[in-house]
Amino acid sequence: MGPHPAVAEVRASVRHCLDELGAGSLALVACSGGADSLALAAALAHEGPRRGIRAGGVTVDHGLQPGSAERARDVAATLTALGLNPVEIAAVGAAALNGEGGPEAAARSARYAALDDAASRTGAAAVLLAHSLDDQAETVLLGLARGSGARSLAGMPAHRGIYRRPLLGVGRATLRAACDALGLRPWDDPQNADPSYARARVRHQALPALEAALGPGVAQALARSAGQLRADAELLDELAAMGAERARAGAGGWRADVLASLPGAIRTRVLRQAAVAAGCPPGALTARHIEALDRLVTGWRGQQWTDLPGRVRGTRHCGKLLFTSGQRTGQAVAAEAEGPVGRQ
Repeated sequence: MGPHPAVAEVRASVRHCLDELGAGSLALVACSGGADSLALAAALAHEGPRRGIRAGGVTVDHGLQPGSAERARDVAATLTALGLNPVEIAAVGAAALNGEGGPEAAARSARYAALDDAASRTGAAAVLLAHSLDDQAETVLLGLARGSGARSLAGMPAHRGIYRRPLLGVGRATLRAACDALGLRPWDDPQNADPSYARARVRHQALPALEAALGPGVAQALARSAGQLRADAELLDELAAMGAERARAGAGGWRADVLASLPGAIRTRVLRQAAVAAGCPPGALTARHIEALDRLVTGWRGQQWTDLPGRVRGTRHCGKLLFTSGQRTGQAVAAEAEGPVGRQ
């Protein structure tokens, strides 16, 4: 008799993900102890050794709630019991949670920094994240509500750098059913139901309201739309990377005339990545900010600057677009991206 259908679906998704890795590679699963990441951890523990992939795990202790350290130890013990090795606990300092863009953005940045560090220490070739189909739908709806443009509507990528999201086609109910079938006891983070967080309001209020008004299948439709838009977004990102190379002006910023010559869909991508590279928190940067930057390029009438999130200011001077950081008062910083403009 084969595994429970939910277990089989999760394993199949992980199997496809692991096919991209070479034998002997180490794959880590990021696990909070919730149903989604616990189901993913169990699937990696099952599928990894069968494909010659070393399977490990890491849990991040944000220190945001009483008992978080003990909970992290419990999650690590569960991962070890599943057969994962190595298993690490990555603690996040309080200072890392006070960044720009609000508590959600700060926690996300701190979490990825901790995962990056764990992957570097262990030599992991991939870190598996448990974002589900429902998470993808919530991301698209949040992006739509914030007017964040096509990039946000394209949702989360299945593959970016060392990160893999094998569960973007698997619903949250399936992941919980997989845990039930395997006898795993997930931990339900109370912050996931806290209405002070925008994502929690989308999850428990907005999406159910859309389902009630439009019928079932809204989450699936949003996730499907994200997949369709991502191919378009990736092509535009590649074109933006080429445009950025032409527009860079060494350490002096960006040539406004070259930026102005780029098609709008390409130029706004270059401007967004330039702002992020200058220190703007990506989650706090909206279409309104990019439009203001764009006016410095295409509609300049002598205006001096536009203020951006993260205490960054965009200015135009001597035909160049420059960015100054409030943390380095008066010092112009070139908005040089660390990699190609685009893929977030």
